[in-house]
Amino acid sequence: MNRSHPLSLFQFAFQAMGSPCEIQLYAHSRSAATHIAQIAIADAERLEQRYSRYRPNSLLSAINQVAALGGRIQVDDETASLLNYADACYRQSDGLFDITSGLLRQAWNFKSNQPPEPQQIEALLDRIGWEKVHWDAPSISFRPGMELDLGGIVKEYAADRLATLCWNQGTQHGFVNLGGDIRVIGPHPDGSAWHIGIKHPRTQGTQLLRSVELHSGGIASSGDYERCITHNGLRYGHLLNPQTGWPVQYMAAVTVVADLCVLAGSAATIGMLKQEAGPAWLETLGLGHFWVDTQGELGGSLG
Repeated sequence: MNRSHPLSLFQFAFQAMGSPCEIQLYAHSRSAATHIAQIAIADAERLEQRYSRYRPNSLLSAINQVAALGGRIQVDDETASLLNYADACYRQSDGLFDITSGLLRQAWNFKSNQPPEPQQIEALLDRIGWEKVHWDAPSISFRPGMELDLGGIVKEYAADRLATLCWNQGTQHGFVNLGGDIRVIGPHPDGSAWHIGIKHPRTQGTQLLRSVELHSGGIASSGDYERCITHNGLRYGHLLNPQTGWPVQYMAAVTVVADLCVLAGSAATIGMLKQEAGPAWLETLGLGHFWVDTQGELGGSLG
């Protein structure tokens, strides 16, 4: 790397995992920055190819073909580590963070603006529940008709991986942003923090609730604003309680700051799923956090 040039900031925008993404990093030349960014972006594509539920040739689709038949399959080390993390989240959340709950998409169509009939949800609940899966690494077996959805983990895991790849390629200043899941590589070269804006969950456009300064670590948000149905004056967000099949109603959005983006993301999601108990549960974690409920009340240690 040519160090005769001062460090400059370079930005790289790309699409991954259904989201607009970007990498910002400091390097001594555009060619050096491009080389680093291309390595990171290629890994985002690799992870999407492995774990996308939308790609029929993905590893996750292969696992779900086995799950649908009630079969058994062995997984590689990377997948095993993700399943171990999902298992920990399931236990930490008292069963609310559940990677078998993607089946509920069969009942909930957020483009229709119509909530499902209760019997549609009831018909799916028997096939949902991580406790019904037998996970004995590296082997996982299923009851017939089940499926896994790693969407609540993989994007945040990818942000952490991409930041580490950039660091290992020699950049110590920058951040990775995968659709709002952010992992800092390191502060600006002068040591100053990155300013991360937290969007208001109930307004269109760019209105911010808070701005958080980060020198390191990750930040992620979970909210009911990404996809929702409003029917007969009631709002139904896309975050579903796997035990009831119905959307959570108490929280509008939760943001968490942690050393790892994957930890921030799962904590934010669990905070949403715990509803009225969410604020107290978030306090017990000792992580920086911020929440807004559906009535517009604000709270959390980042407030």
